Amino acid sequence: MAKVAVEQTLSDVKDALQSSGFEVVSIEQAESAACCVISGQDKNMLGIADTVSTASVINADGLTATQVVEQVERSVKQGV
Repeated sequence: MAKVAVEQTLSDVKDALQSSGFEVVSIEQAESAACCVISGQDKNMLGIADTVSTASVINADGLTATQVVEQVERSVKQGV
């Protein structure tokens, strides 16, 4: 299954993704992932961002772990 980079604070999302067959890696390894899941807690106040990966980014803020898994599955299918 696809490799997904997940922020460290999202342990419930990591568990749900692993249970669904995804390979979960740390967000620092985003460049090798098909998709990235972030918590949405770290806001970029200056509007400056360096792109490390071309992978889809899913903001998990306000979503359940199941909803995140569904979004990751859709994103991975679209990227195929």
